[in-house]
Amino acid sequence: MRILVVGGAGYIGSNAVRGLINQGNEVVVLDALYTGHRKAVDPQAKFYQGDIENKFLVSQILRNEHIDAVMHFAAYSLVPESVKKPLKYYDNNVSGMIALLEAMKDAGVNYLVFSSSAATYGIPKQLPITEDSPTEPINPYGETKLMMEKIMHWADQADGIKSIALRYFNVAGASSDGKTGEDHAPETHLIPNILKSAVSGDGKLTIFGNDYDTKDGTNVRDYVEISDLVDAHILALKHLMTTNKSDIFNLGTAHGYSNLEILQAACEVTGIDIPYTMGPRRGGDPDSLVADSTKARTILKWQPQHENVQEVIASAWKWHQTCPNGYDD
Repeated sequence: MRILVVGGAGYIGSNAVRGLINQGNEVVVLDALYTGHRKAVDPQAKFYQGDIENKFLVSQILRNEHIDAVMHFAAYSLVPESVKKPLKYYDNNVSGMIALLEAMKDAGVNYLVFSSSAATYGIPKQLPITEDSPTEPINPYGETKLMMEKIMHWADQADGIKSIALRYFNVAGASSDGKTGEDHAPETHLIPNILKSAVSGDGKLTIFGNDYDTKDGTNVRDYVEISDLVDAHILALKHLMTTNKSDIFNLGTAHGYSNLEILQAACEVTGIDIPYTMGPRRGGDPDSLVADSTKARTILKWQPQHENVQEVIASAWKWHQTCPNGYDD
């Protein structure tokens, strides 16, 4: 198959590109490089630099490259920033989805796998979270992801564009060869910030909030390893094209770890006593997010291979040791 990966220069997208190529697919990447890295893109993939909102460009790529299906990772994804700059998120994320679907309709491409988020659920009323749990986002990022899902639903009804939305929880880790890892500017994710602090020894690590309704007062999250996540995307695409039915799946491990537990695990993996300070809460952060991924495991036959959080941290640690300055090395 020929797959267009939109946002294929980002952390998750670049790993998906490699996974697709390793399974014998031909891959075309579209990325504006606002947050992605050209060096992260597998050289076997054909690369276009451009914005998803450029409907003409996307339509031309879909037609000229004879694309069979699309994986969509191109969205702004920082929760605190979305609270401070909501219009930026609505403009890019929602408008980008509309432009992509219009281009797909124009080019006659009818299969889409979408990178959604557990942020669509907001503050869950029960744990673990199933796909039937109420969707009540508490930040603009989660709201835009939910809106994008709803737009996909109506595009299916009106235009027959079939889609799967994968609502994943906290993605972490790096490729086993250490070539693709997490490199954001600014970095807001916990594990890379812990490991950056371990590399630099600058003592600038901050844990945001210790007054949440959790076992130690810090946020609890479900961490899914990057290669397991990529496997789920490929399985979702195969399922979509076999059944021709749109659907939604959670991706997670059903294990929740608090921020302080992750810090302790990182200290054990690195052998470094990593100092930290406790800061105030960040806007838009729920207390706990833990997935029930039974549906994905049952229907997609998804079988995560890296559910030990120390193993996940170890792969990320290899990346940070090899590339302490990310893709600028």
